[in-house]
Amino acid sequence: MRVLIADDEAVTRRSIEALLAKWGYEPVVASNGDEAWQILQREDAPRLSVLDWMMPGMDGVAICKSLRALKAEPYPYVILLTGNDRKEDVVSGLEAGADDYLTKPFDTYELKARLRAGERILTLQQELIVTRDALKVQATHDSLTGLWNRGAIMDILGNELSRGTREGTPLVTVMADIDHFKLVNDSFGHLVGDAVLREVARRLRTSVRPYDSVGRYGGEEFLVVFPGYKNLPNINQAERLREAVAATPVSFEGAVVPVTVSLGVAAWERNGNANIEQLLALADAALYCAKERGRNRVEVAPGPGPFSSQAPGASTDAA
Repeated sequence: MRVLIADDEAVTRRSIEALLAKWGYEPVVASNGDEAWQILQREDAPRLSVLDWMMPGMDGVAICKSLRALKAEPYPYVILLTGNDRKEDVVSGLEAGADDYLTKPFDTYELKARLRAGERILTLQQELIVTRDALKVQATHDSLTGLWNRGAIMDILGNELSRGTREGTPLVTVMADIDHFKLVNDSFGHLVGDAVLREVARRLRTSVRPYDSVGRYGGEEFLVVFPGYKNLPNINQAERLREAVAATPVSFEGAVVPVTVSLGVAAWERNGNANIEQLLALADAALYCAKERGRNRVEVAPGPGPFSSQAPGASTDAA
């Protein structure tokens, strides 16, 4: 673990540096408060620091206050070194944001024990962060496909619709459904069906821009949100999704499954009036139309928006 040592006394600084190296730490050295503060603001700043209270430039207490104001994560643990052993001084240092303190001249074994205590706390905090992030992923992502789940993609759609309204940019929503998916499960089994869902999800996700969003809407149905398209006289972006899925069969444990999707497209433009329910209803109606007209095709919902130049029910299908 990297540990920052900040002390303007060269003898103390070198002594601590040698001890840290002996105990298996990687010391990072600063000779004054301003230098220490610059180091602590870096992206790769040490998470454990030993700061002298009195230093040129920013003192240890000022650094603690500034550090806590950043509300940095992961949490930086700070041990203050001070020649003051009065309770009021200790309290003021802890209230400024220090996690522990050590009075000078310090005992070597006590310094080691306090460093180990800080390291344990940082390790526990890192475990909590990993657990929290994992729970967040579980709460917002579909466990089978890794895509946004229904709740998350609906939130994204709502946020993008609000942003489009605010900034005057269009929004396109695409509903995609795997064709004859029940037949896949019936013919090959649910393990193959799951493999098909995962692969279709992967192909959809890799066929959109980094700031587009793809979610599993339910069952074998997916929702794609395309924000900010400026010129949409056609349905090329939805057609790319269809082609990406249909390009090659899905292979899994000896089974080779041809897969296609039908897609329904709905659009909102800054001059139109729409909400989430209306957009989804239009996309779903266009999807139903694609199914009725033979599947493996794209249908566009009529209505105001970037596709208004298209005839109602404008479509493309596989050649």
